[in-house]
Amino acid sequence: MAAIDLTTVNAVAFDTDGVVTDTARVHAAAWKHVFDAFLRGRGAPFDVRADYLRHVDGRPRLDGVRTFLASRGITLPEGGPWDEPGAPTVHGLGLAKDALFVEQIRRHGVAAFPSTVALLHELRRRGCRTAAVSASRHCRAIVSSAGLLHLFDVLVDGVDAARLGLPGKPDPALFLEAARRLGLPAGEVAMVEDALPGVEAGRRGGFGLVVAVDRTRSQAAEMRGAGADVVVTDLAELAVTGHVPVSRP
Repeated sequence: MAAIDLTTVNAVAFDTDGVVTDTARVHAAAWKHVFDAFLRGRGAPFDVRADYLRHVDGRPRLDGVRTFLASRGITLPEGGPWDEPGAPTVHGLGLAKDALFVEQIRRHGVAAFPSTVALLHELRRRGCRTAAVSASRHCRAIVSSAGLLHLFDVLVDGVDAARLGLPGKPDPALFLEAARRLGLPAGEVAMVEDALPGVEAGRRGGFGLVVAVDRTRSQAAEMRGAGADVVVTDLAELAVTGHVPVSRP
C-alpha cells in the first residue's frame, strides 16, 4: 500500500475540489451548462470527461475559459467583471459558471469524501500539519460548509491569489504559499491533487511527495508523466507511517 511517511514529510497540503470535497462534479456540471449554451451552433458540446479534465480542471476560472476556448480555436474578448453573466466574453462565461456553481452549492450543500476526512484525522493524530489549497474564491466557504475547517492549520485560496498576485496552476505558487505559512520548505511537504495542472505544480514546486487521486480511473499514466509519485483512485488506498517529531512547528 502506498504511504505518506511522516519521517520524511512533516505536513500535507490538499487540493480542495475533488480531493477534500465532492465539488469537482458540481464544477464540471456548471461548466457544461455554460459552455453548451455558448457552443450551440458553434461546434460539439462540452465533454465533461475529456474537456473538463484536460482543459478546465484545476485551473483558475478565467484560465479555464481561455484554455478550453483555445482548444476549440475560439477567441473571445476578455471583457471584465462588469459583464453580464453569459455574455460572449471570457469574464461573461466565467461569471455565468460561478453564479451557477454558487447556486448549486447553496441548494444542495457540500459533501466531503469520507476517506479524506479519515486521512486528515490520522495525519493530525500523528502530529502532521495540514493545509487546504484552492484557486477558488469560495474555498473557505466550501470547507466551512463541509464542517472541516478545524482540520486545517492553513488555507490558501483564490482570495489570497488575487491579493498576493499568485498565478494559478500549473504554477506551484499557491502550494508554495501554503508551505511558507506552514513554516516548512516544499521538500518537507506532501501534496495531494486530482488535476493534471496541480500534479505538474507539485513537480515544479519540488514538493517532497506528490500524491495524485485518479477517481475517474482514466488519467493514471498522464498523472505519473506530469510528476506524481503515487497515484490512487481513492485516499483510502493511502496509508500513513511514522510520526512528526514534536519539535517541528
